[in-house]
Amino acid sequence: MALIVQKYGGTSVGTVERIMAVAGRVKRWREQGHQVVVVVSAMSGETDRLVGLAREIQPLPEPRELDVLLSTGEQVTIALLSMALQAQDCPARSYTGAQVHILTDSAHNKARIRDIDGARVRADLDAGRVVVVAGFQGIDEQGDITTLGRGGSDTSAVAITAALKADECQIYTDVDGVYTTDPRVEPKARKLDRITFEEMLEMASLGSKVLQIRSVEFAGKYRVPLRVLSSFEEGEGTLITFEENAVEDAQISGIAFSRDEAKLTVLGVPDQPGVASRILGPIADANIEVDMIVQNIAAHEATTDFTFTVHRNEYERALDILRRTATELGAREVLGDTRIVKISLVGVGMRSHAGIASRMFASLAKEGINIRMISTSEIKISVVVDEKYLELGVRTLHDAFGLERAEVA
Repeated sequence: MALIVQKYGGTSVGTVERIMAVAGRVKRWREQGHQVVVVVSAMSGETDRLVGLAREIQPLPEPRELDVLLSTGEQVTIALLSMALQAQDCPARSYTGAQVHILTDSAHNKARIRDIDGARVRADLDAGRVVVVAGFQGIDEQGDITTLGRGGSDTSAVAITAALKADECQIYTDVDGVYTTDPRVEPKARKLDRITFEEMLEMASLGSKVLQIRSVEFAGKYRVPLRVLSSFEEGEGTLITFEENAVEDAQISGIAFSRDEAKLTVLGVPDQPGVASRILGPIADANIEVDMIVQNIAAHEATTDFTFTVHRNEYERALDILRRTATELGAREVLGDTRIVKISLVGVGMRSHAGIASRMFASLAKEGINIRMISTSEIKISVVVDEKYLELGVRTLHDAFGLERAEVA
């Protein structure tokens, strides 16, 4: 008998019929002798609906009250799924994040999990029940409801798996695994049987929407066995593993991309020690995450040009902050661009193979795609290009590296 944590996303529980189907799947696992904890998201579209209601009242909703509102989405799902399980003669009990004491910090809308008390969950499991837990939410030390940010239910599921020392965390979604890239952009994309945590972390951080990055970080830190499966069809899905097999052949495992990029540039900044900190410090103080950074020393006037990217949702806030900072620094001009995207090659095999970057750049150049920014690490190369070239760029690189036929570790 194994202890399994299963997470079902919004599309998986988007209707009563789908909730009943999830209940049937969970019941089958229990009938095989397993103990099962289920973590669920709000029904598809519900979180957006609640955010819309809040913004009709406050254009920038107060974070604490927004968390109180958004947490109700998952509360609906846990109750309905527990009812569905009970209707199929499967004992079940639902809990909010606060009820199972998922303790977080107090960063409303972006809270991080600090601790989970698994005693209540274990007692129900030992009593033969399926435990259904609301994902995406927790409670801080002041007793206030908190939420973990978009995709936070994945993080909830992985954290609960770690806390309970469960045998496997299964993430059920609307895709049947992790692909070499998004099949909607490249129809020849191939499902991977397995991928390393390192590669999955890069894929998630670079725009792959299959798993939320914090959940992969958590799984890697606590060595949680993780598998991505489809809610709508049977299959083994994709296993995320620590093992690196056949790395010699697996130069590239996948291509990730992000449409949600924005670029900010401040021109003519005095070239002085500490200027980067003075530019990025106020951005960080506003809790805005910076991704790629490029600094160029100007040919004259002892100035520098500083460029960085942020999530497109944070663009207006970051632009406003940067304009104030530029005035204080005596910079010449601030420019912004929201019509960019990021495309990334990912693969642990890069460590032992030279020439991948030049092959990538040459393939894009052949299609007339100009590269605006470049960032590299041991297992990834990212480029920023104009958004009109996203699909062409992804398909070009997928063909250039033969991902539709490669064997992957």
